Amino acid sequence: MPSMKLKGPKNKKKNKLKIFLILVIIYLSLSLTFYYSMKNNKMITNEEFIIFLLNNGNANFTKDYKFTNVINKTVNYILKIDFTNPVSLFNGTILNSSNNQDKDDDEFYDIDKLKEISSYISDPNKIDEKNPLIYLYNSHQLENYNNYNLEIYGITPNVLMASYLLKEKLNERGLSTIVEDTNLTEFIALNNWSYNNSYKASRIFLLDKKNTYPSLKYFIDIHRDSVNRETSTVKISNQNYARILFVVGLEHNKYQKNLDFTNKLNDISNKLYPGLSRGVLKKSGEGVDGIYNQDVNENVILIEIGGIDNNIEEVLNTINALCDILQRYIKE
Repeated sequence: MPSMKLKGPKNKKKNKLKIFLILVIIYLSLSLTFYYSMKNNKMITNEEFIIFLLNNGNANFTKDYKFTNVINKTVNYILKIDFTNPVSLFNGTILNSSNNQDKDDDEFYDIDKLKEISSYISDPNKIDEKNPLIYLYNSHQLENYNNYNLEIYGITPNVLMASYLLKEKLNERGLSTIVEDTNLTEFIALNNWSYNNSYKASRIFLLDKKNTYPSLKYFIDIHRDSVNRETSTVKISNQNYARILFVVGLEHNKYQKNLDFTNKLNDISNKLYPGLSRGVLKKSGEGVDGIYNQDVNENVILIEIGGIDNNIEEVLNTINALCDILQRYIKE
């Protein structure tokens, strides 16, 4: 009687590896085909993309990658590997995003590196507000978000794009808002300053707007944090949001008023959107700015929206939430 061969763990591993390799080859082939075919199409400017989003467009353009997305989900289900997040291949190695909260992003980037992955965006809907209430600006204009499915169109979502979107949403609610659209990266370069002088540069324009528009009451410096996706993302009512973090510098005499204002916003956030806020981070000491221009006015605040792994759709969800939070505070 012939002996029966049982399939052991080794055979199962070999089959799993074969399936994985086949799926990788298919995925790469299709991705390259789509990539180069789409690259030949007309590119979309960041400004056009902002208008597209404001008209309720799909932030991910996922239809162009429908088949490759199916393959990616299959591999993710079988092998727990996500091709859209290469870090999943290494599971906790040095490629993971940093959770370091003790240093500013100035420590991790320089202007030349940022220019390779992000770019300045002009205001696609610049309107001269005579009596603005809110001034939005970005000391680090090139802090970028995940641009998966957008890179082939030439779209580079960053905090400046987030500011323009927030401005439009606030203006729709009757909260007159302006954005600093001066190219701060270029301004820093023209003055031969390093990236560490970003707050020095933004302060010049902050003071200018404060003097030009006496009606301004709130000044918001929008950033993007360097933490990983697990820390920067929360699901609320079946929608993913880029979590926010309020930052207050303690190295000036008036910080308590900034802290009181920030705590109130944080409390409103916790009531309206539980889990959205990561809290209020008080910063001082070596390796940080410690002031963040908050000595200019008691209502100058710094908000980190999401992290490097968040996409613009998640950021837009948070922008809508921030509108609710700011509106509640101002109306009260």
